[in-house]
Amino acid sequence: MIVACLAAVKFAFHMATAKLYGFFIDELYFLASGQHLAWGYVDFPPLTAFQAWLTRSLFGDSAYSIRLFPSLAGAGFVLIAGAIARALGGGRFAQLLAALVVLLAPGYLAFSSYLSMNAIEPLIWSGCALLVIRIIKRNDPRLWPWFGLLAGIGLLNKHTMLVFGFSIVVALLLTADRKLMFNRWFVLAGAIAVVVFLPNLIWEIRNHFPHLELLANIKRNGRDVQMNPIVFLLWDVLMANPVAAPLWIAGLVSLFAGSLKRFRVLGLAWVIAYVVLILSGGRFYYLLPAFIMIIAAGAIAVERMTERAGRGWMRPAYASLIVLVGLLIAPTAVPVLSPEAYERFTELTHIKQPRFEHRATTSMPQFFADRFGWQEMVETTARVYNRLPPEERAKTAIFGNDYGQSGAIDFYGPRYGLPRAIGGHLTNWYWGPRNYIGESMLVLGDDREGLDHWFEDVRPMAVIGDPRAMEQEHFTLYLAKKPRGWTTLKQIWPKLKRFS
Repeated sequence: MIVACLAAVKFAFHMATAKLYGFFIDELYFLASGQHLAWGYVDFPPLTAFQAWLTRSLFGDSAYSIRLFPSLAGAGFVLIAGAIARALGGGRFAQLLAALVVLLAPGYLAFSSYLSMNAIEPLIWSGCALLVIRIIKRNDPRLWPWFGLLAGIGLLNKHTMLVFGFSIVVALLLTADRKLMFNRWFVLAGAIAVVVFLPNLIWEIRNHFPHLELLANIKRNGRDVQMNPIVFLLWDVLMANPVAAPLWIAGLVSLFAGSLKRFRVLGLAWVIAYVVLILSGGRFYYLLPAFIMIIAAGAIAVERMTERAGRGWMRPAYASLIVLVGLLIAPTAVPVLSPEAYERFTELTHIKQPRFEHRATTSMPQFFADRFGWQEMVETTARVYNRLPPEERAKTAIFGNDYGQSGAIDFYGPRYGLPRAIGGHLTNWYWGPRNYIGESMLVLGDDREGLDHWFEDVRPMAVIGDPRAMEQEHFTLYLAKKPRGWTTLKQIWPKLKRFS
């Protein structure tokens, strides 16, 4: 009941803060993708777009609607942390402590604050871990098909599910629990996962694996901040709450050589996932979904260490420390302060968000800055568009140079009389130029020199840029006319593709 109450607190918190800042850049892209349902997209599988379509269809376009599923998933993180602690043999305090750590971990707060694959992934990885625990406890491989089903859904959510699946398989092979793999149930689990994932795999094959092309481009242009193994892990320590580090480290020790070594597979899987992500150049937060299972194990270790007489005071003391530090770091992970208050907070505490991309920011860090300026951008674009003569307006396309710009036009534009945008960035390129020829275009996010290459007549129409938005969202809105050396957009569309 206490764990359920903590889950309810997490859900209520995210609902209460859903409207404090605007939509995140990725959310606008996912919302646009939800209007083009498919079995795949350049940089993510179909589940997030389906969520976007479903929540808008059921509940509308409010921030509460768009962030309902992530908030529910966040509550699920708390519940499943308690469930894993219980399945591993933890008592009430262990279940409470595991749920409390997950409730206030900055990384999980961030994941649950916006619509994305990250909001669902920890739930799926932890659900798979819980199934593995039950298979080992019962020595019953008949649960493997459920693992396969959950893993298949995980692959439809985010391809990094492959990392966890690979880690579990290798961990099993390295322990005596390998015997649980050599049966028809494990084979059936693999078959189920493949069947569930197959539509997305077919989409990738038919489109020549655009996701791999994107990853290669990102590596080539150096967009992501590269971290050595120590820095990578230190950022995860921060995102899982620094004072919880002794807890989950104790959990790993307990899984490898302590009272929980019967479930050594989980500790090995965490280590293998860490190594795979380091070797593949993954971002540091890709490992966070694997922390819930070792947090639960660590909560049991703390519970057992504090059972002795005279140590009872340690439990409320440590739980209080978890809460205090979690609350202190929370404003850097999830919007709970006004922009002005946030800037004062960082000046006072010197606690800041990690930087994971080489993109120029302004006064706000990237994870917050990418939530500012979108509606104002659309309002400015609408004023320019609606001043055009009706006959010119009808043939004028709105072109976004990144998926946030295009997504913002698609989301906010209808209320201002704007048509859907077109663009060449990521999956927007697959949606094509629609019926536009290209004789007249309002272009977002490009420069004069680039447009002069494609058009003879390029006119600045407005300056766009919220002071707190990312640097790339500060630009001049141009009206471009009279194509130079081409006659239709279809003719040059292949050259406008940008997978980076």
